[in-house]
Amino acid sequence: MSLTMNLPNILTVIRILLAPLFVIFLLKELFAFALLVFTLAGISDGLDGLLAKYYNQRTTLGAYLDPIADKLLLTAAFVSLAVLKIVPGWLTVIVITRDILIVIGIAVITITDVKFEIKPSLISKCTTVAQLSAIVFTLLNLEISVTLMMKDFLYWLTAGLTITSGLHYIYIGLNLLQNASGTNRPGNSGSQ
Repeated sequence: MSLTMNLPNILTVIRILLAPLFVIFLLKELFAFALLVFTLAGISDGLDGLLAKYYNQRTTLGAYLDPIADKLLLTAAFVSLAVLKIVPGWLTVIVITRDILIVIGIAVITITDVKFEIKPSLISKCTTVAQLSAIVFTLLNLEISVTLMMKDFLYWLTAGLTITSGLHYIYIGLNLLQNASGTNRPGNSGSQ
């Protein structure tokens, strides 16, 4: 993987730049525009991954930028909607806590010089879809009436997947650190 700007990476940068616009629309209670911006960001997320795979344009830069763009947009959405008392605060705490734990885990693994590849797991991808869906349905509900049961289901599904994904990443991180420390012990040749 190389460190270059290509169309998928440009789409990812655009998604990063859409996050502040999305928050501004939310704070001004222009929910239809916020939904439009959020939807465009979501489409660009799927499109950049599709283009990167189809045209074999995966880059190291993209591997770092894509999760940053996702985290920035979702964090901005959940925090803004929680501040406006539109989504439950407990859900926002769960989403933000998972992201903080992931960032801390990556920092610890990097500091300890453990080699790893940034690659989202299947549960992580499902979590991102659930989080995006929860935001979209919440914003849709402000424009058209979505049943309370559907919103509650999405919130609890998002919470469950977010917690499961967070625990999964903790498990992976601890295994990486344990395996690295096992190969770095004095007198250990590195083969197990």
